[in-house]
Amino acid sequence: MQAKPVFDFVGRRWWYFLLSVFFLVPGLVAIAIPPPFKWGIEFTSGTSWTMRFEQPVDRPTLAQALASQGHADAIIQQEGAAAESRFLVRTRTLAPAQKDESGMDVVPAERETITNALEEKLGPFTTVSYASVSPAVAKGIVSKVILALVLASVGILLYITYAFRKVPNPFRYGIAALIALVHDVALVMGVFSILGKLAGMEINAMFVTGLLTVAGYSVHDTIVVFDRIRENVRRTGFDLATTVNNSLLETLGRSLGTGITTLFVLVAMLLIGGATIKSFLLVLVIGIISGTYSSIFIAAQVLVIWEKHEVRRLWGWLPMLRGATTR
Repeated sequence: MQAKPVFDFVGRRWWYFLLSVFFLVPGLVAIAIPPPFKWGIEFTSGTSWTMRFEQPVDRPTLAQALASQGHADAIIQQEGAAAESRFLVRTRTLAPAQKDESGMDVVPAERETITNALEEKLGPFTTVSYASVSPAVAKGIVSKVILALVLASVGILLYITYAFRKVPNPFRYGIAALIALVHDVALVMGVFSILGKLAGMEINAMFVTGLLTVAGYSVHDTIVVFDRIRENVRRTGFDLATTVNNSLLETLGRSLGTGITTLFVLVAMLLIGGATIKSFLLVLVIGIISGTYSSIFIAAQVLVIWEKHEVRRLWGWLPMLRGATTR
């Protein structure tokens, strides 16, 4: 006789989906409000220049000096303590040097002009980092990011379908993993859309790196759960819902342990890390939480509702629900 499970994960599956909707909808609404994100220079073109002055300089003084050089719209962020006089300056793309037919500079590069003006007014400074992206390159980066996510998704689907070929309906495992992946990516992007509108958080190259890392973690954690389901499907004679529930109970400790210990490290790095990797670490923190949740409460539950044809039943109930609301 089958023992009663310690906790019925599967029986509460629709509550998990509602909880996900509760967290996803605000972010999706924020994305729908233009502009969807606060784009960094990697996506919009421009110049990012981190400079550290040898003598005390405050932000208003630096802004005034840049305005005198035609960059009144420059975005200036102070990094570290005020005593360090270190700033991240974002401007439109700086003009390169103009040369004559012989190759001699006729007009110096705008970066050189600004450097000379700032050193004259504010004293010597060190360039910590400098990056300039043209509009054409920015457009190409967006296309490559989308292509990378599409190819990664296709590869994940094919791999999981092949790896689980010895269990019934292996294709469902691949689709379920992709649904969990889309859930995690959408949650991260929604949070950053909200933060971009409220706190000026930018979408930059580090964000993309973090997003791809989250995608890998999400799929890895899902496969750990699915692998236990596969073993139990082949070893026991229980129905899929019971097998999934038992498998979740067996893998819950490992999934939570891995996620929590990883979060401890990421949160510590987020608190003491520099501004350059802040977006990367924040993506990972959100993604680890979401990835751990989706592996247990989304991906595994999708297998059950697919097996029970509950999506089809829900679709059949919609006309009745619409009729009830119009009465």
